[in-house]
Amino acid sequence: MADQDPVFQIQRIYLKEASLEQPNSPAILLEQEQPSVDIQLGVEASPAADGVYEITVTATVQTKIKDKTVFLVEAKQAGIFEIRNLPQEQMGPIMGIACPQIVYPYLRGNVADLIQRGGFPPVHLAEINFQAMYEQQQAAGTNGATQ
Repeated sequence: MADQDPVFQIQRIYLKEASLEQPNSPAILLEQEQPSVDIQLGVEASPAADGVYEITVTATVQTKIKDKTVFLVEAKQAGIFEIRNLPQEQMGPIMGIACPQIVYPYLRGNVADLIQRGGFPPVHLAEINFQAMYEQQQAAGTNGATQ
């Protein structure tokens, strides 16, 4: 019955998309005021093939001085995971908690690197409790991490 054994394997982790915009440079770079920083995160899961799923963690980092954008970074880090023979009730937590926890450190590094290459001090994304995030989504009635 080896065909029925549970399978959870990472096939690949990759940077799916990344962009850096500095719409008000160079003038905004001469400002002495500290910028405000807004960070938004999201998780998406989608089937790629039978028993194979793409899990994407997205980060948007925007810094502003007053109402002018200093920089805007948008990045999507994805992983392809083979997930087979698991009970249906475990699929949501696997795709909404376990997979994003694997993908997120790569996203953190890529975002910090992109910002630094743009000429700014790196912004280090905080550690995320994906279990709490998943439970909040479930409580709110959104099941985006399980689709």
